Amino acid sequence: LTSYNDPWIATSGGDNSIALVATFNLKHIFTKDLFTIETKFNAKLGYNRMKVTVDDKEEGIWFKNQDEFEISTAPSFKMTKNWSYGVIAKFRSQFVNGYKSRSEQEKKHLKSKFMTPGYLDISLGITYKSPKKKFPITVNMSPLALNATFAESDWIRMRQVGDDGKEIKPAYPYGIEDPEKTSKYEGGSSVEIGFDRTFGKTGYLRYITTIFSFYGWITDIGQKNKISDYTKYLEAYDKWADKEDTSVGHDIKDKPRLPIHPTVRWENTLEIKATKYLSTKVSFQ
Repeated sequence: LTSYNDPWIATSGGDNSIALVATFNLKHIFTKDLFTIETKFNAKLGYNRMKVTVDDKEEGIWFKNQDEFEISTAPSFKMTKNWSYGVIAKFRSQFVNGYKSRSEQEKKHLKSKFMTPGYLDISLGITYKSPKKKFPITVNMSPLALNATFAESDWIRMRQVGDDGKEIKPAYPYGIEDPEKTSKYEGGSSVEIGFDRTFGKTGYLRYITTIFSFYGWITDIGQKNKISDYTKYLEAYDKWADKEDTSVGHDIKDKPRLPIHPTVRWENTLEIKATKYLSTKVSFQ
């Protein structure tokens, strides 16, 4: 999408802008007897160009507004007509570097890049698929699940710049607090609910939604220095952060921690077909 009209801007104000968005979706299903394996790959990458003031000069600067890819595989065995058991493995990250803002795109402003962060979810459980065409819901319940978070960039993990321009050390991005580690792992349970339905005889409307929730209760049970009361946690944290306080240890292993809470990721896509070749998509998560 682009808009370019200098005479109009000179008279009425405004700005020329360019937006580029690329999407890719792949789905493959292989079935043999009672065995099925479903593989998906989805990707989005978007950039836009707008004018901003840098050093008292107006410059047109490119900045990304979408960047994510996800690959998943789900081998399963059928138990009954609507029930199956198996494993679901998902990995997601991003393609290119992410910066603090449009006018702050130097190395010191780097906030994310490929594998920083990266997320891996592996779950073992059972799946129910509704046979009703009007209510095509899929529910996966996994009593055993693993969630892994990766931050492979030492620069981002060890050095961040705050709003005041000063370095924040250590940064602890993406919940990885140990400076000697580039990843963290949590064990627990997960639930995933999916819905994908097309409405109307011509299929003019399609709604796709997925809700995924993970609770790392196994890791939470084994957490050291866990404090449920938030006020007491803040008091303990202040003591831990005060290097002059010799009554407590100041190693990362001595840091007080809050209980692990469930995480939820909800994705939605609404597709409206105008003609056989033209459609509009609205997506949010």
